[in-house]
Amino acid sequence: MTCFIIFSGDANCDAQQKSTPEDYRVVNRSLYFKQGDDSAPVVHLNSGSGAGIAWINGSSFSQGIIEFDEKGKDVLQQSFVGIAFHGVNDSVYEAVYFRPFNFRATDPARKLHAVQYIAMPQYDWPRLRTDYPNQYEKPVIPEPEPYGWFHVKIEVTDKKIRVFVDQNSTAALEVTPLVQLNGKMVGFWVGNESDGDWKNLKMTMK
Repeated sequence: MTCFIIFSGDANCDAQQKSTPEDYRVVNRSLYFKQGDDSAPVVHLNSGSGAGIAWINGSSFSQGIIEFDEKGKDVLQQSFVGIAFHGVNDSVYEAVYFRPFNFRATDPARKLHAVQYIAMPQYDWPRLRTDYPNQYEKPVIPEPEPYGWFHVKIEVTDKKIRVFVDQNSTAALEVTPLVQLNGKMVGFWVGNESDGDWKNLKMTMK
């Protein structure tokens, strides 16, 4: 296996790098760095209309594990944060993202919509919610703090995508991919009117 790491060191990985703005191709957003509470550098994408992606230059991912820490906010319909992968171009990719404002929602329907898989452009969330209800979005239990950092691990194979949150050994979301893309780009992803923070990205490729 080989690893691609940003922000943190791992002696078992073959490829490591520190991140600079030149390491990203940013679509429909602005990117800047800030310092995290644990002194780890943080990538920030600002808010804006439509989805935004910070594609990581040099990333090449097909199957394996993607891990990172991310942070959104508890503002209704203004916090969609995650990661895009298998990117072919700026509009064809798969993604897993979270709605932190739904983590601890008292409305049962909202609570069910905490973590989401999409395959753009054919399978965005409205079609999935209509055609495949409660299959490609799930609650996150136990619930992270909506304004806090949480850890994400995504296991990707050609037959299954499993999403784990924090140290939970039970997948919050487990789905069968709806597409088989040949793209290999990976990038930090935000949805409409959303900003977000990421740190400690690590990709382990099979």
